Amino acid sequence: MIYTVTLNPALDKTVEIPSLTVDAVNRITKMRTDPGGKGINVSKVIASLGGKSIAAGILGGDTGHFIQSVVEDLGIETGFLFAEGETRTNLKIIDPVRHTNTDINEPGLVVSEEILNRLLENVLSRLAEGDIVVLSGSIPAGCPKTVYQTWIKACGAKGVRVILDADGEQFAEGLKASPYLIKPNHHELSSFFGREMKTPQELGAAARDMLETYGIRKVVVSMGGDGALYVTADEMIHAEGLKVPVGSTVGAGDSVVAAMAVAEEAGMSLSEAARLSTATGAANVMCSGTQAADYASIEKLLNKVVLHRL
Repeated sequence: MIYTVTLNPALDKTVEIPSLTVDAVNRITKMRTDPGGKGINVSKVIASLGGKSIAAGILGGDTGHFIQSVVEDLGIETGFLFAEGETRTNLKIIDPVRHTNTDINEPGLVVSEEILNRLLENVLSRLAEGDIVVLSGSIPAGCPKTVYQTWIKACGAKGVRVILDADGEQFAEGLKASPYLIKPNHHELSSFFGREMKTPQELGAAARDMLETYGIRKVVVSMGGDGALYVTADEMIHAEGLKVPVGSTVGAGDSVVAAMAVAEEAGMSLSEAARLSTATGAANVMCSGTQAADYASIEKLLNKVVLHRL
């Protein structure tokens, strides 16, 4: 089973504003709302791929109940706990004229150590050896920066593969617990190493360094329109980015993570996983907001993925 953990969920409100102008009145031409937060996005895409997951996390207030209801209506099993306060609402502004995507994110709930521990205990009680746990996204106020490190150690002790998709201090601290797979983007990896890296060769060398230093098994580096890099100790594959019409880039990285989790559960080879995740990411870029692309759209792109072994 795949478990996704979203410690700081959100209601994603996506709007289109042609020629967005600062210090002026702007008119919304399109709007949609979706349950969001990186882990929830991953669960939505897993469902589109025909897989099953359990979405766990911390919610609050009426917004939290709405998110839980919508997620369950999508056929996704949930394991949310509720805290005091209201789950945040994030505003995603798409300007189809200037081709920009602007995120305005609320800070989210303040959570206690008690509810964090309860959530971890709830998930651990359900885990079986060989399961996959996806830890992704920002953390709410009140969370220690080592929260992902704690989760990775606890899940690892149960024989579970952990996928980490985080940045900043949460990423750096999580690495110390040796997650199974990490998915930084090229900006995050450059920031971590303190130098700008652009080419697959530069990023691949850094990924191999992380494999050796932290005991990680797989590294996936997303590179925006340039595709992604898939690295293990024995293989390195560069998947070219697919040229598709852009609906929204929000959640594209989450789609890659979802496909990698499904591929891991199915025992796919690295090249099969790279093809699936590249097609999945591209299909979701074509969608509005953080809705998940249907499998038919993903399937049409599979044979268009170009892979290079480095």
